[in-house]
Amino acid sequence: MLNLNRDVVVVGAGPSGLTAARELKKAGLTVAVLEARDRVGGRTWTDTVDGAVLEIGGQWVSPDQTVLLDLLQELKLQTYPRYRDGESMYIGKDGIPVRYTGDTFPVDADTEAEMNKLIALLDGLAAEIGPTEPWAHPKARELDTISFHHWLRQHSTNEEACNNIGLFIAGGMLTKPAHAFSALQAVLMAASAGSFTHLTDEDFILDRRVVGGMQQVSLLLAQELGADVVLNSPVRTINWEPDTDGGHRVTVQSERATVNARFVIMAVPPNLYSRVSFNPPLPRRQHQMHQHQSLGLVIKVHAVYSRPFWRNSGLSGTCFGAGSLVQEVYDNTNFGDTRGTLVGFISDEKADAVFELSADDRKRAVLESIAGFLGAEALEPEVYYESDWGSEEWTRGAYASSYDLGGLHRYGKDQHVPVGPIYWSSSDLAAEGYQHVDGAIRMGLRTAASICEAAKVAVPA
Repeated sequence: MLNLNRDVVVVGAGPSGLTAARELKKAGLTVAVLEARDRVGGRTWTDTVDGAVLEIGGQWVSPDQTVLLDLLQELKLQTYPRYRDGESMYIGKDGIPVRYTGDTFPVDADTEAEMNKLIALLDGLAAEIGPTEPWAHPKARELDTISFHHWLRQHSTNEEACNNIGLFIAGGMLTKPAHAFSALQAVLMAASAGSFTHLTDEDFILDRRVVGGMQQVSLLLAQELGADVVLNSPVRTINWEPDTDGGHRVTVQSERATVNARFVIMAVPPNLYSRVSFNPPLPRRQHQMHQHQSLGLVIKVHAVYSRPFWRNSGLSGTCFGAGSLVQEVYDNTNFGDTRGTLVGFISDEKADAVFELSADDRKRAVLESIAGFLGAEALEPEVYYESDWGSEEWTRGAYASSYDLGGLHRYGKDQHVPVGPIYWSSSDLAAEGYQHVDGAIRMGLRTAASICEAAKVAVPA
């Protein structure tokens, strides 16, 4: 058992916690980072499965993620564009796969007009409300007490248009059924990316990848911190009390370390806060808020082939179908790899359904769905793997936390408020970059700055 004395103890060695620790160390404060897993990276994880290097967790970089891009440059990590040459595939309400080019689904004129109308409405709301304090807007309660599913149908009677627009938020981002979260939560998701239009443009939101994998960000940050990062060390108890100098005395107990500190950063998603016993207990407001935040459910499917066969047919590998089991497919071939990799996503209730199948039956159903877009060659990958973050003990869902219906306007203003010496930091709480590594880094910088101010030390330049 390690016994450590530090200024700050960080719970969680994902991009947010490691960024905060790095900044605090730059400011001259001492840190310890306690991580429950046997690795750093949180919801980013690059691993080798059956000889194939796979991005099991978060991986993409978009042009608006400037804080992440700056850090990648600082860490000397290179990026490369997602493969997107050729035609995309779309399966609409008739179940027939159609090839198309451009950023508009090949739908009939009425559906296209209705989709454009809904996109314009959401773009307007995202610009008006913004990502920083959506709960404070005069329309907040109105938008937060109607589900996104029903809001869409308030504004359009075209079911295909509603399902397609819902796909970009429900399946593509929040990974919950559109009836399970509010229109305000959808607007926040759009505003955090700059606009709803950005979410509909896969060439923007899924622009680039990191050569060697996104987890390298965390690996390099942890390398700088060295022995201050303690793995296999889930935190069980946080005790704190006021100190005579106006600050606090904190004792954090984990399975491998006891850390005495002045401040604590909870750099894990809100659904994991309850895994820790706080003494004294958190305020009632915090207890209530945390019960209204949850992660969604998505299966990220990886299929590796001897060659990217779809390219020979003039296809980009990009596929969409709101009614399909696998609703999104992309070419996810690694930099410099001669093999071809596809990645597909199965969200919310569809994920529930396939998890009731045996592993073999699930694999067959998933590959048949992908083959519905790209043809029979998709049925025979050399490597097949399912990223199931819902069963991962220290995550329990993907991609990030969102509020249930009515929760965002009710509790949002309190999600950043420290409790004594305890601060909160994760991509789940970000404004810009919400749900993304960029947002995790932004939150790490913000939290470190807040602690520097409380500790009366200069924030690193």
